Amino acid sequence: MNSKSYTPSYNPTYQVTNQPRPLSGHNLYIGDQALQEAVHVNGAYWAKEELERYGEVCGRPEMIERGYAANEFKPIFESHDRSGHRIDLVRYHPSYHQLMQLALSEGLHSSPWTNPRPGANVARAAKNLLHSQLEAGHGCPITMTFASVPSIKLNPKIANEWIPKITNRTYDGSNRPYFEKSSLTIGMGMTEKQGGSDVRANTTTALPLEENTYELFGHKWFMSAPMCDAFLILAQTPSGLSCFLVPRWRPDGSKNQLEIQRLKTKCGNVSNASSEVEIRGALGWLIGEEGRGISAIIKMVALTRFDCMVGSTAGQRQAVIQAIYNASGRKAFGKKLIDQPLMQNVLADLQLEVEGSIALSMRMARAMDQEDSEHERMLLRLGAAVGKYWICKRSPHHAYEAMECLGGNGAIENFITARLYRDAPINAIWEGSGNIQALDVLRAITKTPTVISHWFDELGISRGINTLFDTAVDKLRNELSDLNQFEYRARHIVDQMALTMQAHLLLQGSSSCVTDAFIKSRIGASGLQNTGCLPTGIDIKTLLDRGNPLVT
Repeated sequence: MNSKSYTPSYNPTYQVTNQPRPLSGHNLYIGDQALQEAVHVNGAYWAKEELERYGEVCGRPEMIERGYAANEFKPIFESHDRSGHRIDLVRYHPSYHQLMQLALSEGLHSSPWTNPRPGANVARAAKNLLHSQLEAGHGCPITMTFASVPSIKLNPKIANEWIPKITNRTYDGSNRPYFEKSSLTIGMGMTEKQGGSDVRANTTTALPLEENTYELFGHKWFMSAPMCDAFLILAQTPSGLSCFLVPRWRPDGSKNQLEIQRLKTKCGNVSNASSEVEIRGALGWLIGEEGRGISAIIKMVALTRFDCMVGSTAGQRQAVIQAIYNASGRKAFGKKLIDQPLMQNVLADLQLEVEGSIALSMRMARAMDQEDSEHERMLLRLGAAVGKYWICKRSPHHAYEAMECLGGNGAIENFITARLYRDAPINAIWEGSGNIQALDVLRAITKTPTVISHWFDELGISRGINTLFDTAVDKLRNELSDLNQFEYRARHIVDQMALTMQAHLLLQGSSSCVTDAFIKSRIGASGLQNTGCLPTGIDIKTLLDRGNPLVT
């Protein structure tokens, strides 16, 4: 037997080739031409340096990792402590608290309230769009806290005590009474299992105790972020459905009777705890007037719907970033994926969707900044519902197509595209599904006909620039003048409203190549088409450069 030692030959199996390194260290704002242009044209040009700074923060590897950790380590519910006392405690991973702290320190929950100025909502929306690309779930309590302010102001006594703490830029995630904390977050409980979006079917009741103070009994089928310090909740009084602010702790320091039954097991948005809650004699303060609960909470709902638009736009943008970056770093069939004509078609189409989403979201943010104008107020009345419906509805398929650009890697959980795909349907359902949004648009048109006049006034600004656009606007006007089976056709009508508004806003922008591609593919095309079916003659290179996070 040969006694010589055996030396194995070198095995190159574990050399990693043809796989780009994880993307990090990029500036999410400087690398987003569409967002920069939309911020400028909608009046927040003054926020340029602030957004550039924050774009760099959101591209840091440690920030990106926090988004992964917050999703990997899901919230844990503890109903009782070790001695058997009811505590209703939800524990989050430290990364969740770090993301919350970052969001509040940047004023994502408060800046338009604490520093109102022209473009304040545009700047806040742009910053939120950057931040939401880190992780979507913790954005729920940030949005609800931001949106709660107009409703809470309907009770001046409560507002004086609570709003300074709600708008505070510090974060206190501790499980303590509200009066011991300097900063507070707000949640919302509207839907019940027997009614869902039909909140007038709610059975939770509120019995008066003393002036503006009530005792609530009932349940909520969805109450997100149950560790918030208080919740705006709808309940029935003798005068009808009313709105209440219900704290987790009573003024005497005892636990309020909000008893979490379980946390929902969701397909996406998993870092955010969504709960079912029994309300067993909880104390609540009346917000607004008895019997006018929907009127009291509707401003909060409108603002949360707007943030759904922004959040879904952020998901679309991050999906394109990942798809283009991956295609730029991988080869197949002899050349880079991004140089393959069919892949270029898909990637450019994905970027076009983002262009339209950003344009519509930022235009509605401008309307929020100018609500003293009747035109802007009427535009927002329709635009918030149209945008929420369209952008959120388009996101799941958009996320899937971007995921497919990564091949098998795209479906693996430690690639962000898998999370983007799981998260994508949530905004379309939260705060009113697609049908609710479409019917809300029709309700606004029939109840207040002037809103559609303002919509067409806005579209009229771009009339005469493009014949395909003009034809589409005329077709929309005809659709709206035909009341036959109006509700049955609601989705088709709102589809056309969204597309024509996006086309108009892009026509008012600075990129003729974007406008040309958008109108030819979205308005000029006939029949249903998959992503990647752009017509020939499109300026593909410009679209890919605009989508590439590393091209500035």
